[in-house]
Amino acid sequence: MFNYSEIIRKKLTQGFEEIENHFIVDSMPLEICKFPRHNRIKICKEDFSTSPKKGICASQYQLFYGYKIHAVCTFSGVIILFNLTKANVDDIHYLADVKEQIADCILIGDKGYLSASYQLDLFQTANIRLETPVRANQNNYKKQPYIHRKTRKKIETFFSQLCDQFMIRRIYAKSFLGFKTGILAKISALTLVQYINKFFFDRNINNIKIQII
Repeated sequence: MFNYSEIIRKKLTQGFEEIENHFIVDSMPLEICKFPRHNRIKICKEDFSTSPKKGICASQYQLFYGYKIHAVCTFSGVIILFNLTKANVDDIHYLADVKEQIADCILIGDKGYLSASYQLDLFQTANIRLETPVRANQNNYKKQPYIHRKTRKKIETFFSQLCDQFMIRRIYAKSFLGFKTGILAKISALTLVQYINKFFFDRNINNIKIQII
């Protein structure tokens, strides 16, 4: 089911990519249980390589137990790439996967993706220009352009829609395969709504609370 769902999702996203050369990258924690219970549960622990781990949610300054979803979306708010990792994987390591799937574009991220070596590698291998805000105490400090700071919030809005309308954090699967299939199903459902809004009704693709038909 996972493989077929991914084929359908990719077909849907192709209609949104025709003129896009600016993308946004970010991550979101996916907690599978409350942290005090993490030593007792057996969910998704059938294989050590895919078992959940402890991680830190930087935006909320708290520990959580589970996974992270890393995603790349368009300026209009459509996810074109995503991946699941253990919660203890740093955001910046996802960029190694990104350069294998997109090229010749501008990628906008937050301070979690700040790295001169990764910026150079992305540019040299895939002609991807990584734009991130720099820290105020760095040499040659320059504030990130307003348009980049504004558009970076698009993916945060997308994550909020997945949490509120599609309840992406409520996956009751017991195995990792079931868990990732549930995650993909919710992302595909939102992508389908966006596709219908654009190509059938010619309206804002992110109007997901209104009646579709």
